[in-house]
Amino acid sequence: MSFFIRIILSLFLSACKNFYFLVNLEKMTSENKKMEEMLKKGVHFGYSSTTLNPKMKPFIFAYRNNTEIFDLGKILQQLNLAKEFIKNLGKEKKPILFVGTKKEAKENTESFAQELHMPYVVERWLGGILTNFKEIKNRIDYLNDLTQKKESGEFEKYTKKERLEIARKIVRLDRYLAGIRQCQSLPAALIVVDSNYEKTAVKEAKKTKIPLVAIMNSDCSPEDVDYPIPANDSSVSSINFFLGELVDAYKEGLKYDNSGTN
Repeated sequence: MSFFIRIILSLFLSACKNFYFLVNLEKMTSENKKMEEMLKKGVHFGYSSTTLNPKMKPFIFAYRNNTEIFDLGKILQQLNLAKEFIKNLGKEKKPILFVGTKKEAKENTESFAQELHMPYVVERWLGGILTNFKEIKNRIDYLNDLTQKKESGEFEKYTKKERLEIARKIVRLDRYLAGIRQCQSLPAALIVVDSNYEKTAVKEAKKTKIPLVAIMNSDCSPEDVDYPIPANDSSVSSINFFLGELVDAYKEGLKYDNSGTN
């Protein structure tokens, strides 16, 4: 090999090393910024150590005043896995059911689900939404029928008392079915806030083999779901952060066409 070629090769290898260094540096900077954002949102706060689920120990970084502190690096790892899964669902335009019925989660769950035009449950989970969808669909059809007849004035022939009873029935049904009224089939996945609180939904998803993504605190078991995100599931800012990240991942998937390019 001539001296000239060795010089060129050396410069080329040096350039490659610098390029990969810059790429890794950019990645490290991006991850640090993301962890800094998570820190500000308070996603790292767990519950009291007395409620710790032993299976969550690998995600615990330290204890402060008898409270678990999650490892931000491990939270980010789990979040990225969940985002990749959600992104792939976006590529295929598959439906996701958002579930968050605890008071801290209701508003954000509904808001982010509507942003994607996805179904959601923010009131009490009705048993059978997944395991007996046919019956739930019948209730939805019944609600839609009552609503259509009311809007068309078909109930005007009834007495005032009868109309009042029908109106109350519509309100009651709509309270629990509003978020899933447009569902025509089972979802491809569930995004759940607090897998312990939504244990019935988690149980039905596992029974029907529907993948689960869940934001879960230290009292939950990561083995209950397919994509656990160990983090503060009782803080509005924390819930807002993670749901926003997952929704953005789905939107990213929507940018891809059928050939797999964006």
